[in-house]
Amino acid sequence: MSGPETAAAIERAARDSYGRLVAYLAARSRDLAGAEDALADAFRAALETWPGTGVPEKPEAWLLVTARRRLIDRSRHAKVHAEAVPALQILTDRDQELAQGESPFPDNRLKLLFVCAHPAIDVAARTPLMLQTVLGLDAARIASAFLVKPATMAQRLTRAKIKIRDARIPFEIPEAGEWLERLDAVLEAIYATYSLGWNAVTGSDSRSKELAAEAIALGRVLLQLLPDEPEVKGLLALMIYCEARRDARIDARGGFVPLSEQDTGLWSKTMIHEAHHLLLGAERARSIGHFQLEAAIQSEHTRRAVLGGKTDWDEIALLYEGLIRLAPTTGALVGRAAAVAEARGPAAGWALLLQIPPEAVVNYQPYWAQTAHLLAQLGPAPRARTAYERAIGLSEDPATRDFLLRKLSALPAG
Repeated sequence: MSGPETAAAIERAARDSYGRLVAYLAARSRDLAGAEDALADAFRAALETWPGTGVPEKPEAWLLVTARRRLIDRSRHAKVHAEAVPALQILTDRDQELAQGESPFPDNRLKLLFVCAHPAIDVAARTPLMLQTVLGLDAARIASAFLVKPATMAQRLTRAKIKIRDARIPFEIPEAGEWLERLDAVLEAIYATYSLGWNAVTGSDSRSKELAAEAIALGRVLLQLLPDEPEVKGLLALMIYCEARRDARIDARGGFVPLSEQDTGLWSKTMIHEAHHLLLGAERARSIGHFQLEAAIQSEHTRRAVLGGKTDWDEIALLYEGLIRLAPTTGALVGRAAAVAEARGPAAGWALLLQIPPEAVVNYQPYWAQTAHLLAQLGPAPRARTAYERAIGLSEDPATRDFLLRKLSALPAG
């Protein structure tokens, strides 16, 4: 098999199985960093071996067995967690059976999410740690999403993994009484995963195209574990509402289409109905949370497709007011300004944008895009031009950048 074909097969294995492999290995070795290192060694071994031997019939099982051997060798050499070595050796035999048999190895990703959300882990590291360990995202990409320096994020992640190892945090789903103190972090990580995939409008990054699907899959697994938790339903509804519009976000030429201009005939009615059902189920619990409110905002947007009417921007602005009381994030503040601008005019929306602390929006692209949009209506053009240039510079997705460039070029001269 050629080098490119082998590399493609390894990339698929990493994309499809990284989180499951790390979770499975870490749950047994009780060493998250060691599990990641061992898996990295296994992928390197695949790059060296598979071109000559061919891609195994079950690539992920081959990687699992190889990584397990690396873990045993490292544990023996370093004498770290020596008590885990016999168990690892026994489980290696089971891994060999998995490689030959038909049964897939257990999916421990949900366990790993709850491990990363343990109260002993620094709050600022929990969601980034989940993104790296379960999804295999590198520190630089995670740092970009959280608006911090890559070196700072790398240090947070390293400290968190050491804490898991040294504190002997168990790799298990916590008891029901401990769910709530960890659930918020798990929900935030799943949503951050979805957002990373959603923000790549064109899907130019092959990994980004699948992040949204992985997030929804994790949301469904979490719902099976906690079927009565309204915020779990709210998060899943929110993601599915957004996903229902995916096909309408780009036109036939690959250009970005803003929500207000999308062809609602391209929205998935099946997904919208599923999201409606989930949101109604969450509302019956009468315990409101910010994911439910965000899902309700998306539900209002779907009225155009379901009822054939106009968007009720006053209702959306009201929902944003409730959202800000629960979770006054920068994104919520910008969203409220956008909704108020639609309901009451650009001046009202601009007044709300001015209330957001400048330090919170220095590198926040949606703020600058919304600022440019409102200033283009209010004038003068130079201020809008500056905002568009800032938004363009912060845009990572090509389709979004091209859309903003067209808006910039349409501004009057002078």
